[in-house]
Amino acid sequence: QVQLVESGGGLVQAGGSLRLSCVASGRTFISEIMGWFRQAPGKEREFVAGIVRSNGYTAYADSVQGRFTISRDNAKNTVYLQMNSLKPEDTAVYYCGRSTTLSISRSQGSYDYWGQGTQVTVSS
Repeated sequence: QVQLVESGGGLVQAGGSLRLSCVASGRTFISEIMGWFRQAPGKEREFVAGIVRSNGYTAYADSVQGRFTISRDNAKNTVYLQMNSLKPEDTAVYYCGRSTTLSISRSQGSYDYWGQGTQVTVSS
């Protein structure tokens, strides 16, 4: 059984920072690609960032480029999302997902396992 558990969300003022963590476990967890998505109320889940496990290659949504950084610790089976210069429009539930593809996909349909999500709220 594959399990993804996110943590690190919370309430922060605009301009502040948060670091999200996603710990993965399970016998068949190992995946080349991991991604972070977010879903705001009334909106579809959208791609935020992705990372390649073996070489650390990353990709970001235009809306977070330069503010967010995705990283991984393979020894701990953990993926992080460092979020700086947060804006009220970053408010959402953030999910990490395990990709079924060999390159970073921005489509949620390419991810087969998801965590329960962690709420990020940015006040103005």
